[in-house]
Amino acid sequence: MAESIPPLEERLAREGVTVTRIASAPGSAGDAEQTVVEARRLAATWVVADGYRFEPNYIRKLKAAGLRVLFLDDDGRFDFYPADVVLNQNISASSAMYAKREPLTRLLLGSEYVLLRPEFLAEPRARAHPATVRKVLVTMGGSDSENVTRKVLLALLRLEAGIEARIVTGSGNPWQEELQILADQRAGFQLERSPANMAPLMRWADIAISGAGGTCWELAFLGLPAIIIALSRDQQAIARGLAENEVAVSLGWHANLSQEGISEALLSLLSDPGRRCSMSERGLSLIDGRGAERVVAFLQNSL
Repeated sequence: MAESIPPLEERLAREGVTVTRIASAPGSAGDAEQTVVEARRLAATWVVADGYRFEPNYIRKLKAAGLRVLFLDDDGRFDFYPADVVLNQNISASSAMYAKREPLTRLLLGSEYVLLRPEFLAEPRARAHPATVRKVLVTMGGSDSENVTRKVLLALLRLEAGIEARIVTGSGNPWQEELQILADQRAGFQLERSPANMAPLMRWADIAISGAGGTCWELAFLGLPAIIIALSRDQQAIARGLAENEVAVSLGWHANLSQEGISEALLSLLSDPGRRCSMSERGLSLIDGRGAERVVAFLQNSL
């Protein structure tokens, strides 16, 4: 990798994964050259590339060196896809997004290929849905550059006392001290800074308010009803797809949200056990947890 944060490298070290630093800018010609050298040193057959800066020319350089490439994608943003395999795990994925690709490029699309971290697979999936629930998990990803967490936290503070909240912030979040001050205003509100394991927090919660990224698949797998907010362009289609399939409540684009809208959506879901139960069951059906297993089997069978 060329860019990282300490908690990620610590996590990889715990998992026994070796990290090699790429000195060049991500997606550059120098990056491709160093990646080829490293792949040959390891006698690797496949390279898996994940990042918006790995444009088609970067993939072509890897393939020209005789490597096979699996490319992770979210939204079909590139004008051509030269990789051997494109993996898009989102509910919104379709082959039409990749019409411009090499004739032999294979597509692994949809929720059956969702890649979950091992700690989620170890959690029980059964969940009760009592009439009264009060535990809310808030998670807006690792950085939350627009400070959407603050807007959600202010919406929670509008509600009557009795709501418990766990507000998760990542190590890249620059607003943590401000958020801590807000959380301290209400007993039962707790800021969780870069938790090592999100799964127990999801088991604790009755409802989540989340960004519409990869966390959505973890929430669905554990049957946690969620209100989701699109924080980036690629998350908008995910939010729509989950809402259309009644797996989550989508509040749309973050900049258009009001505190009142967030509060109203939360109160509506808190008071509707039937809807929460239905959303949970749909999430459990959508994500079976075997996505990584399917991807690995595909790569092994393609050697």
